[in-house]
Amino acid sequence: MRGSIKKYIPNYYYSKVVDIIDHESTHHYHHAFEVYYMKTGTCNYFIGNHSYKVEPGDVILIPEDIIHRTNYGGVAHTRLLINCSGDYIPNEIAERIPSIGYLYRNSKVTAELDAIFANIEREYSLGDELSAEALKCYTSALFLLILRNKNEHEKREESTLVSSVLNYIQHNYMNDIKLSTAAKLVSVSAEHLSRVFKQETGFGFKEYLTILRLQKAEDMLKNEPGRAVGEIAFACGFNDGNYFSYKFKEAYGVSPTKARERKEES
Repeated sequence: MRGSIKKYIPNYYYSKVVDIIDHESTHHYHHAFEVYYMKTGTCNYFIGNHSYKVEPGDVILIPEDIIHRTNYGGVAHTRLLINCSGDYIPNEIAERIPSIGYLYRNSKVTAELDAIFANIEREYSLGDELSAEALKCYTSALFLLILRNKNEHEKREESTLVSSVLNYIQHNYMNDIKLSTAAKLVSVSAEHLSRVFKQETGFGFKEYLTILRLQKAEDMLKNEPGRAVGEIAFACGFNDGNYFSYKFKEAYGVSPTKARERKEES
């Protein structure tokens, strides 16, 4: 069955987990659009530079290449997940998705959301030659439902401390920045910043910085073929080429050179 799904439904992945306890996502970002639907339970969801408390009935919308992490805190939950390429989202809909934001909440459409996800689950399990077109229809229906019904979620106030540090990292990842330097920037101790940063984002300071650097390096490897691997490593804040190669292979399963070769072959 898995083979037929991959054959007939390329670049589309659906999964459902039921009553899982303390499951934490290991995918920090990916090259696909993600739709996350919380059926039961709660979690904290960090996306980009924002942190949300996700409740039953909430939908999380994550564009490709956005760093994110979930933290369930030991609470049992049931969630549905879609990862798909832009081929399944019509351009006229895709253009409007950013207006929704990352978190969508509207209890009035829960029954309709359940029905659409049930259709997606059934079609994904079927996996025949018509499933890709059917999933395009159901996925479009999902976004149309959300776009046509106002988001009842009100944006929470972001932690000024963490937001300032995230902004600092985004603009200085190529430099030799440290937790202690960021802490001085926001006038707190390194210990306090480390604790609050982890609480807000789910990432350790160094962990987030490394993930961001690797993301930037992957993009350069794909889009700047004239730059040497060592030069890219340095440009993204890695002062040790061997360490960069080690972390890159750990994250992507291939060396930076092999990742570039795959891009050139595709």
